[in-house]
Amino acid sequence: MNQVMSESPATDSLDRPVYSPGLEGVIAGESALCLVDEGEAGLRYRGYAIGDLAEHGSFEEVAFLLLFDHLPTAKELNDFRGELALHSVLPRPIEDFLSLVPTGAHPMDVLRTGVSLLGMTDPDAADHSHEANVRKSLRLLAQIPLLVSAAYRFANAAPLAPPHAELSFADNLLYLLTDRKGDEQARAMARVLDVSLTLYAEHEFNASTFAARVTASTMTDLHSAVTSAIGTLKGPLHGGANEAVAEMFLEIGRREQAERWVREALASKRRIMGFGHRVLKKGDSRSAIIQRHADSLSRLCGERRWYDIATAVERVMQEEKGLYPNLDFYTAVAYLLMAVPRALYTPVFVCSRITGWCAHVIEQQDHNRLMRPRALYTGPAKREYVPLGRRT
Repeated sequence: MNQVMSESPATDSLDRPVYSPGLEGVIAGESALCLVDEGEAGLRYRGYAIGDLAEHGSFEEVAFLLLFDHLPTAKELNDFRGELALHSVLPRPIEDFLSLVPTGAHPMDVLRTGVSLLGMTDPDAADHSHEANVRKSLRLLAQIPLLVSAAYRFANAAPLAPPHAELSFADNLLYLLTDRKGDEQARAMARVLDVSLTLYAEHEFNASTFAARVTASTMTDLHSAVTSAIGTLKGPLHGGANEAVAEMFLEIGRREQAERWVREALASKRRIMGFGHRVLKKGDSRSAIIQRHADSLSRLCGERRWYDIATAVERVMQEEKGLYPNLDFYTAVAYLLMAVPRALYTPVFVCSRITGWCAHVIEQQDHNRLMRPRALYTGPAKREYVPLGRRT
């Protein structure tokens, strides 16, 4: 991975610098974490098909896999869950910070600053070794759900909810976000939430992961790299798509209005969220997985409205644009059924993707080379300097 590369930009057959807007299609590094493929598997984490992980495993197993490079044994998984439970506590400075957050602050701003503060309070703050980075990753995985929940509850003057050591990661997250646990619907919701966390955990060199790796390549601390990733994810062109899809479903209101709403939106050049992908041009295999779970959860909850609206929108988009839904589309159906606050959809994404981000930071720093690309200059070729007194 630590190959010596030329500092000169690549050129084409006419010796012109090669330029790809947005770095589309550019191979910017090597990684053993995730294979994004439009073949049968669609997506693989460290070689394992995403469908197998989502249907037969748990999010904790996936987090362990990404951080430790193998699926855990029963004992390793039990110990891993124990570690997460041990670290499921927020340092006192975080609670003090949350009490001072301005009213109406964006949840992603609170999360970004909160993670930065966690970096100052972490016992391994000054240790950038592989082992310390893994320990810091485990603490962040345990602390971020608490930070997301506490920030939302502080903002809404609601009492804080303590985590429960006996619950799984997804069960605890559902409880922290919605106060639901224990009954049949809550268990079913937690299972679907677990699947969504698995599907969101990692996706190669997306914008936020790449930002984390660029930051990590300077050999700064892990929390700084994660803070970069959160700031990148906040941008509407990267994060927030499932929230926008949910808002679209709420605006449509009823299945009977879906087709007309979509056609009118397309006629007015309005973007329909939840369709297409920068890399997955032929469809997102993760979408079919979460769609099945959104369907079954809709049946169990006796609420088909959101799923029926979604299928109607999908049909029109395929007819009119030939576009397929991505992971965010049917995830919005599931999160609406769970009554997850819409402002927290992107922070929930962070609760999952923190595993991928941290794994990438560790991988980057284990085989590091400072990232320093080149730019294609488009300014004036030459200008003569004119002294200040002679300028008109």
